[in-house]
Amino acid sequence: MYPLLLKAPLKDYIWGGTRLKTEYGFKTDLEKVSEAWVLSCHKDGESEVMNGEMSGKKLGEVLKIWGDGAIGERAARFPYFPLLIKLIDAADRLSLQVHPDDDYAMRVEGEFGKTEMWYVVDCEPGARLIYGLTKKIGKDEFERRIRDNTIEEVCNFVPVKKGDVFFIPAGTLHAIGKGILIAEVQQNSNTTYRVSDYGRLGADGKPRALHIEKAIDVTKTEPPTVPYGAVGSILTYGKSEVRKLAECPLFIAEALKLDGGFTVDSDGFVSAVVLSGGAEFSWDGRKISAEKGQSVFIPAGLKTAISGKAEILLSRV
Repeated sequence: MYPLLLKAPLKDYIWGGTRLKTEYGFKTDLEKVSEAWVLSCHKDGESEVMNGEMSGKKLGEVLKIWGDGAIGERAARFPYFPLLIKLIDAADRLSLQVHPDDDYAMRVEGEFGKTEMWYVVDCEPGARLIYGLTKKIGKDEFERRIRDNTIEEVCNFVPVKKGDVFFIPAGTLHAIGKGILIAEVQQNSNTTYRVSDYGRLGADGKPRALHIEKAIDVTKTEPPTVPYGAVGSILTYGKSEVRKLAECPLFIAEALKLDGGFTVDSDGFVSAVVLSGGAEFSWDGRKISAEKGQSVFIPAGLKTAISGKAEILLSRV
């Protein structure tokens, strides 16, 4: 086993921009790139290995060959690969939406629910997003406000700045705002229920589908309780710093401010996504380099030295 440099599947939803092409080096003929799935074993888009003897294979195929030892005991307890990690470029605002929890999603959609975390990599001045509600309301009022287009009157609009963190449990109403670039760590799910899309038309010239009844079923109609914004404790390792972004039974996410060297030595797999700068990954006398926008999958139990000057999103379960 060895660290895998991954090629991300790309998505061109209507709200996306061009920063992932122009600034993060993703090569594509797509006019815009809304999302890069930098770590994915999902059926809707799977990462491809770019280095070593497994080059050209899908990540899921490699993990089947390597077995559970590649992901570690905690990840192996899940019925399938537990994480999906994205870079998201919102040139326009995303729909107002919600994700179901595991019980509802497995019963209704046949896949995991979706708890996620947002890390604001960059944003335009004045950018804001929606994170939950400003007050607790009943399901009847929630439904009425959706149908009479007054739901935004009770949405919690939050101004954002670079480095802000939002932990979004399943059932939390939310929307990424215009002009925000986000790194998202989430459960391995692609189930989204749109509450409102502001009357926009899709690529086919028709309004995009809403999922109001399902959203009413799963939404927690109350303000968020998890602290957000400039949160997260910081530990120093020489000149490098590690900021804890999120920790829950589903995943752990950290921001590594790399200045010199740092060692990954985990009994579970680690995903490393380079958000700025560049880094070299070394193990067993071998090495690979990763630039801004690139993603490396480090197998469980493989001690790996990371060197350079970079900001890196580290994720594991």
